[in-house]
Amino acid sequence: MTHRFDPTLLRDYDMRGTVDETLNAADAWALGRSFGTVVARAGGSRIAVGYDGRLSSVMLEAALIDGLCASGIDVLRIGLGPTPMLYYAEMVGQVDGAIQITGSHNPGDQNGFKLVQGHAPFFGEAIQQLGVMAAAGDWDDGFGQSHSITIIDRYVDRLVEGFDGIAWRIGWDAGNGAAGQVVEKLVQRLPGEHHLLFTHIDGNFPNHHPDPSEETNLADLRALVLAKQLDFGVAFDGDGDRIGVIDGQGRVIAGDQLLGLFVPGVLEKRPGAAIVADVKASQALFDGIAALGGRPDMWKTGHSHIKSRMKQIGSPLGGEMTGHLFFADDYYGYDDGLYAAVRLIRAARPDRSITDLRSAMPDLANTPELRFAVAEDRKFAVIDEILARLRASGADVNAIDGARVSTADGWWLLRASNTQAALVARAESQDGAGLARLMDQIDAQLHESGIRRPVT
Repeated sequence: MTHRFDPTLLRDYDMRGTVDETLNAADAWALGRSFGTVVARAGGSRIAVGYDGRLSSVMLEAALIDGLCASGIDVLRIGLGPTPMLYYAEMVGQVDGAIQITGSHNPGDQNGFKLVQGHAPFFGEAIQQLGVMAAAGDWDDGFGQSHSITIIDRYVDRLVEGFDGIAWRIGWDAGNGAAGQVVEKLVQRLPGEHHLLFTHIDGNFPNHHPDPSEETNLADLRALVLAKQLDFGVAFDGDGDRIGVIDGQGRVIAGDQLLGLFVPGVLEKRPGAAIVADVKASQALFDGIAALGGRPDMWKTGHSHIKSRMKQIGSPLGGEMTGHLFFADDYYGYDDGLYAAVRLIRAARPDRSITDLRSAMPDLANTPELRFAVAEDRKFAVIDEILARLRASGADVNAIDGARVSTADGWWLLRASNTQAALVARAESQDGAGLARLMDQIDAQLHESGIRRPVT
């Protein structure tokens, strides 16, 4: 028996597709056979599996487990919960790998898989190799068993281990995503006053889409914070590995700003340490790390890329513009939105509230992450064309992940999304006039490649 995955399912740092179009139960089963074989041939025998609250996740879990067991792998089922709870189970559960079934922040009709082997992300060429194995039917055979455990209370215990924060009045928005039940348990363990939104897990996402990197999805949390005069609010994406924050004045604290907020405390304990951030992050972040004696390290966007880079260079802290934050100082180094929320509480003090910390950040003219549709089979080619033109013109360009161009006005970025059929743009300048000039450069490059960026 063999299986062919839709090529768009095999992404750079995870697997994602549209259910019943590019992703179905047969894909989940074949993934189980392929990944189970990889783990078995590396000497492993047990894999942890969890799933998020999407409507298709239970179906995919059943097929995935059947495939894993058919490859001779025993399965530790941790059930419904956020991706970082699965990562935690992989760290402490005496397993050789892990798979979370999740569509993360993608539309509700999509789903996918995040994979871990040996406490490290399984991504890039390794994911492509799963497709090669499936197409050849290159699978081990066996009769693995599965059993279920409940790990949520142990996970919450770990989140609050060593907690040294003080009491704050906080709003929490789980967005009907997989973090909801953990949030309910977590706030019972924390001091202060807590107001909860949308903790019921519902794959229809009836209130708003669970993507805190989009400011429109933070409207309910902002309204709660302002109406009740809370100190700040936190929101999570669909699988709980990302965080969004609203300060006491209703201002968004972007992912790169959040990372900058944690830098001083980490460098105080780890002087000279490398701090990793993705190519979409503000130049103010990289300059701030250097000013504090740290080593700023600009790296590729993607949770797997950041985690791997941190391990490679021994970094205690990393993050992305989208709200993935990675703590490896006194935590495990994976992205955990719930742990990031706890660290945020711990970072605040009476003389430096979250609102104070946000007010101290430099005011730059910048865009949010601008994402616009480009065909899957065209998006990477567009970036290659743009890079060729920029190099030919002698532009100051960093090509580590797309094209990040530095000019006298600031910098701009164009890159291909690894999770959607889209390009991503961002720009930053000291003032609005400079930002407008940067955006003109972006649009000119897109125009030369036959792309028109939607302007709202």
